[in-house]
Amino acid sequence: MSRPPSNGMDAPVFQFMFALLDCDNPVIAAVTGAAIGIGTTMLLHCDFAYVSDEARLAMPFVGLGLVPEFASSLLLPQLMGQARAAEKLLLGDPFTGADAVEVGLANAVLPAGEVVNHARRVAERFNSLPPGAVREAKKLLRAPHIEAIRQTIRAEAELFAARLRSPEAMEAFQAFFQKRKPDFSKF
Repeated sequence: MSRPPSNGMDAPVFQFMFALLDCDNPVIAAVTGAAIGIGTTMLLHCDFAYVSDEARLAMPFVGLGLVPEFASSLLLPQLMGQARAAEKLLLGDPFTGADAVEVGLANAVLPAGEVVNHARRVAERFNSLPPGAVREAKKLLRAPHIEAIRQTIRAEAELFAARLRSPEAMEAFQAFFQKRKPDFSKF
């Protein structure tokens, strides 16, 4: 947060997120601790997500003077409805792994020591399935929304980059590093 952001869609974070979006094979996430910001956003682009009973997730963008990222403003309302998505994106309150399962962001909540092994067992199940059928089925699942996702990622990225340089974001970042509450009353 203290360094200037990488510009353009060729930045490493965009390369990673587009690789995740374009991955032909199923992507399985295992969350055992904190997934804040991009850590939670990535789950929207995974095919399976398993979280621990100790996991804490949050999308604190607005509180940092920023906007949602990587199509979360599109995908979260589709997933959990407008009211719950607004709560997660506008207020940025942390939520638990059980909450993530309840709203459809994750498949299951497990004890922390079992999450990674469970995710691995799910991944291994694909070894016995026809790989072409798996890839084509995944493609069909994503096809109706893929262009809207790409457009939303680009729109959010443009706003996100501008907001990173905003006085509100600067105040939020300074307050974070100074371990104080930000003062947005002057904006």
